[in-house]
Amino acid sequence: MTDQIHQIFLKSTGVNTDTRTIEKGQVFFALSGENFDGNLYVEEALQQGAVHAVSTDSKWNEDDRVTVVKEVLECLQQLATLHRHHINIPIIALTGSNGKTTTKELIIAVLSTQFKVKGTEGNLNNHIGVPLTLLSLNSSHQIGVVEMGANHPKEIAALCEIAQPDFGLITNYGKAHLEGFGGVEGVKTSKSELYDYLRKSKGTAIIGRWDPEQIVRSAGIHQVFTPENTSLYSETPFVTFITENNLIKTHLTGAYNYHNALFAFAIGLLMDMKPKNIVEGIESYIPKNNRSQIIEVGKTKIILDAYNANPSSMKVAIENLAAQEYKHKVAILGDMFELGAYALEEHQNMVNLTEDLKINDVFLLGKHFSKSTTGYAVPFKSLDDFCESYKINTDKEQVILIKGSRGMGLERLLKDQEWYS
Repeated sequence: MTDQIHQIFLKSTGVNTDTRTIEKGQVFFALSGENFDGNLYVEEALQQGAVHAVSTDSKWNEDDRVTVVKEVLECLQQLATLHRHHINIPIIALTGSNGKTTTKELIIAVLSTQFKVKGTEGNLNNHIGVPLTLLSLNSSHQIGVVEMGANHPKEIAALCEIAQPDFGLITNYGKAHLEGFGGVEGVKTSKSELYDYLRKSKGTAIIGRWDPEQIVRSAGIHQVFTPENTSLYSETPFVTFITENNLIKTHLTGAYNYHNALFAFAIGLLMDMKPKNIVEGIESYIPKNNRSQIIEVGKTKIILDAYNANPSSMKVAIENLAAQEYKHKVAILGDMFELGAYALEEHQNMVNLTEDLKINDVFLLGKHFSKSTTGYAVPFKSLDDFCESYKINTDKEQVILIKGSRGMGLERLLKDQEWYS
């Protein structure tokens, strides 16, 4: 049955799981969850121009426009794997606690200087997003780049079986999704499921020379290491580094992005790219979508890093703030989610760090941060409370870090400013 759906898919304009965005000629997959039932929208999808639909509702058994299956999500995943082999191009997979999306975008920027590349769009890195990424590949693409996210054990293993990557890298092991993984060791084991797959499939792992634990955990796999002769030249205002006798000036803030850029450089070399094209790709990438995004207004520099946060990423963001060449430094920190029993301790650690690094002004937003003990920082229970009392003075020479989990929506702080667009 998957083969039949694939033949329909090849003649379509793509797949969609949401009737609000469906386009004429697409195949609609009626996914269902706790709060929605895609089967209720099959008729609407067909009326809006879907060329075919996949559903679990037996009422469509006699309709040639609909394929009835036992499980729609499983069908979508199987179709993605089938299509991945039909296209038959190299697939690079990456996961990690921090820096996945930035590293993915750097890799795409590098490879795109010589190849036709398709990668994960936005944050479509889960059990639905990975299949959708694979199904966006077509015969014009030469390389696919697939980001894999997880917050529980065995999820990376499942995504690997769907995408079946040839190459893989883990950006780092950090304190992300501690509640779901059961602690840091659970994070390491779960992220390393990518290595388990590559070991089994005789794939290739790209390893950072700076990470001895990953060198050990990737043993038994064909290893390709990041360049050996490298050095961080400068981290302010942007990361500049030297590797393979090339001086590379990025648009990235924070020394932590140095390693992300080295992964992209290593993959460029692995794909036999010319060094000048690799440099061009890295230097052309400009962060966006609230990820280490730099906004300069008047005399004020804002580091907007509000897409997500965990203890590891917040720690390096605060350290980067402290390293900025400004006399006045401000940290606006929002709650970190999915920490479970570790929440109070990890939020307190961040407060202590801002005090140790002598950040001038610290504002803490959210129910977890508001429980922290401090005579230094100013707590607010919500973003709304904070917005009512704080406005950014762009005439002041200062650097401001805005960092928090996605659910905090800290980018709203800027949208309330008259000068922000």
